[in-house]
Amino acid sequence: MLNMMLKFSEFCRASDLKVSTSEVLDCLSHIELVNVVDETEFRTVLCANFVKTSRDQSHFDSLYDIFFHDLRADENTIEDYYNTQEERNEIIEALREADENNSIGDALIDFLKGDPLEFLEEMRKLHASEENRSQVVKSNLGGLSGRLDIMLQLNRARSRIMQFMEERSSGRGEGNSGSSTENYFAGRINAARRMLLEEKKPKNNGLNHVKSDMIQGTGLGSKFFSSLTKTEIEEMRDTIEQLVRRLKDIVTRRWAAQSSGILDIKKTLRRASRYNGVPLDLAYKKKPPRKGKIVTLCDISGSVWSAARFMLNMLYSLQECFSKVRTFVFVSRLAEATDIFDENEINDAIDKVMTEIDIDYNALTDYGETFYGFQKSYLHILDRKTTLIIVGDGRSNYFNPGESALEEMREKCRRVIWLNPEPEKFWSFGDSEMRTYMAYCHEVRPCQNLNQLTNFIQELVL
Repeated sequence: MLNMMLKFSEFCRASDLKVSTSEVLDCLSHIELVNVVDETEFRTVLCANFVKTSRDQSHFDSLYDIFFHDLRADENTIEDYYNTQEERNEIIEALREADENNSIGDALIDFLKGDPLEFLEEMRKLHASEENRSQVVKSNLGGLSGRLDIMLQLNRARSRIMQFMEERSSGRGEGNSGSSTENYFAGRINAARRMLLEEKKPKNNGLNHVKSDMIQGTGLGSKFFSSLTKTEIEEMRDTIEQLVRRLKDIVTRRWAAQSSGILDIKKTLRRASRYNGVPLDLAYKKKPPRKGKIVTLCDISGSVWSAARFMLNMLYSLQECFSKVRTFVFVSRLAEATDIFDENEINDAIDKVMTEIDIDYNALTDYGETFYGFQKSYLHILDRKTTLIIVGDGRSNYFNPGESALEEMREKCRRVIWLNPEPEKFWSFGDSEMRTYMAYCHEVRPCQNLNQLTNFIQELVL
């Protein structure tokens, strides 16, 4: 049991699932308390010790199935094991000797033999090279050549194994041994293929995906931002001012009601001594209102900016409800616009963003480059009090989506909220990467009109 647990923990570490020595020791002590023959109990103990968060659950499930099922021999008796093991070793050695041009990697041959660590290391290097190459080439197809090479190795290995099996069975009748060996190698190759094709995307059960109907009403609040005329934009500004005043009143009343804080026992008892010990005068500990920090990343290309401008208008009008609001805008790269909003009236600042920011407004939108730029230069401004709001349609023009940078940004801040001005039915088509980004957000919601934006701002502030 000890050797098996050590091998499985090493298998997990090679697949980027962090497992510490203390967790392995705890797992060994817990296994002694359950029936290891009962797979449900055994799997539950491993999961409880090796899985830190729900986002790692799907990765653990995949590793468990590969290690304890796909890489397990299926012989019914000891005699079957020794008979088939000898035949498998002969085929493995013949495969290694016949591979003169190294068209089948040593890591894959070791995987077929039963040692998956080298193959896992190759997969880890493949994912790392995808990330590095995609940052340079700026394409979401950076690792395709590496995956195709491994897929070709798998196909060549399958063909040569079938050739060896036919040659061995031609001189003697085919029996159970040949069928068992064939199933063994087929299972190993299928496991390697599944590991190759598996998406390295965490499970996001906690995602708050806010749905909304697509019925467009007749009021100004129901009209799409992208279809507003200049006159309607002016009317929208007046409407936003009224909404902001109402929200400020609500926030002020809420803070006034909550400012009493928790009951101060010591002060209450001291005051009660004036009334012969009857606590008629309650005293509370004062507490300041809790304010969060807001960091916004706004796509200012095309119709996306029409939604972002109104959100920024409301955020900066309500900025006393937050400890700090910092704004970044991007098209193909990132630029900070916080000073413009701090030094100018909100509507003037919005106009200056489209004229004075050092950005190529005619470039293709590149979310990956934006996230990598933020990760490199501004990651330190995120903390557990920060809400990161991203306004954009998630269309990356087939550039690298940069989800690894977004994942690190998520780990640093309190929550990540994505507002998309594009209808939900288009989120899975063309160059949209919204389905990829959703795995790294705490909340995603459509934001196409003032009604949807108002609902979001009310939830954010209140």
